[in-house]
Amino acid sequence: MTRRADGGHGTPDPVTKNGYELEFEDVFDGDRLDESRWVPRYLPQWATGAASLARHRVGGGVLRLLIEEDQPPWCPEVEGELRVSSLQTGVFSGPVGSGIGQHGRRPGMVVREAQADVRLYTPRYGLIEMRAKATDDPRAMVALWMIGYEDEPERSAEICVCEIFGRDVRPDGARIGMGLHSFGDPDITDEFTVESVPIDARDFHVYAAEWTPERVTFLIDGEPVRTVHQSPRYPMQLMLGIYEFPRTGPGPARERPYPREFTIDYVRGYRPAAGCDGPSERTNGRAGTGLT
Repeated sequence: MTRRADGGHGTPDPVTKNGYELEFEDVFDGDRLDESRWVPRYLPQWATGAASLARHRVGGGVLRLLIEEDQPPWCPEVEGELRVSSLQTGVFSGPVGSGIGQHGRRPGMVVREAQADVRLYTPRYGLIEMRAKATDDPRAMVALWMIGYEDEPERSAEICVCEIFGRDVRPDGARIGMGLHSFGDPDITDEFTVESVPIDARDFHVYAAEWTPERVTFLIDGEPVRTVHQSPRYPMQLMLGIYEFPRTGPGPARERPYPREFTIDYVRGYRPAAGCDGPSERTNGRAGTGLT
């Protein structure tokens, strides 16, 4: 695929991957988010009104997820002043007033708004890849992660492809979180680390996770960084977002003016080629499951 030079794309990773078939791709062409690929809300079952809505812009071949000065906190009853702009590729929750829902990890979380079940892209095994640039704002964090669809409570582990706090970004290197969290999955052990990598994360880099039935390997710019020898065995959805944490004292010297920004060039998902384990589940509608 040929990309425009004015979109900041540079030289992306090859689209073709040995042993894999491309099944999900968003290169953010045009000027609107493709809602057949993304739900533009963050865990909307736990929030109310516009609090879960992602602030974003699409243009010039990139997606910009934003935290803006007038943006409301996501779930102030539980998370205080945390603000989030995040996209996801699925939604599952129970009825209003229940505690049933994806990633409900804190006491006091109850479903505040009813949600239709959504499965836009919920792979089981494959290669997930993003090209993006982070921010060095010390109050912000950007991330690409995957969570279990959680239609059964134990299907709740997390694969963190990358998690980058602005306070950990320097011109000569960055500390990047990657690994697995078990949450409610009894078959997964927490195995998460923060790796020091000699890149300027404010520039475009490719972050990826290769997920097989036996392991998950984390890569940056095509180079393996670490491998975890365990693996969730159920469908998971993508979570792509920027987070702003409350100020805890005087504003730090490196704090940036609004909007806080996470710039994404593309997101791709690959399934194992024919003959490999791990069919993916994907639909283009708001409910149900279909094999790609």
